[in-house]
Amino acid sequence: MPRQNRVTPFGTIEASSARGLLMGNRGILHDEAGRLGAARWRHHAWVTCVLSFKERRRPVMAPGAYTELFFCDEAVALAAGHRPCAECRRGDVLRFAEAWRIAHGGDGERPRAPATDRILHRARIGPGREQVRRPMRLSGLPDGAFFRTPERPDAAWLLWRGRIHRWSHAGYAEHLDRPADREIETLTPAPTLRVLAAGYEPLVHPSAEEGAGALARATSGGQP
Repeated sequence: MPRQNRVTPFGTIEASSARGLLMGNRGILHDEAGRLGAARWRHHAWVTCVLSFKERRRPVMAPGAYTELFFCDEAVALAAGHRPCAECRRGDVLRFAEAWRIAHGGDGERPRAPATDRILHRARIGPGREQVRRPMRLSGLPDGAFFRTPERPDAAWLLWRGRIHRWSHAGYAEHLDRPADREIETLTPAPTLRVLAAGYEPLVHPSAEEGAGALARATSGGQP
């Protein structure tokens, strides 16, 4: 029976046998039996980590330890409101911080993690503890961001490499040409949208790259 520790672009935590490319944490969310309680975070430092780091080993969802959360890829983690970990993803967190600095005018030093976490928390969680989602035009959405449409509100779509890709825990199963400009609802928090627009490129599941590659081959006349 899979554990309830797979995060969706909607910020919810579900049970799935899919492994994902990254993990992260929001504190201790499970009980002695490995079951999630009502809490969905214990602190504001929602980080995203690599699956293996310095040969460290630990049982998943051990009693008294933080709850390991898993993500299909970094684009999902960003949509759920996470950021790169400063310990195991040092290069990525520096890229993220630099893009954040550029997105906020390019003046001064890179922001410190506590300030970033406070801003992100206000942007990702609403007063009813629900995910903050905002209407915007598809034309204003940066690569690497997630959105949903009024017609299919339960489907999370990733904009990547000129196409849109429907998310699942196991990867992206539906790849469509980018539609004409229209009203959509963003899942990725507003500060992270600005970071993506400033040039931060997230780690994306290979299934989305395959969908983008199919478009490139068709455009260039190459063979699949």
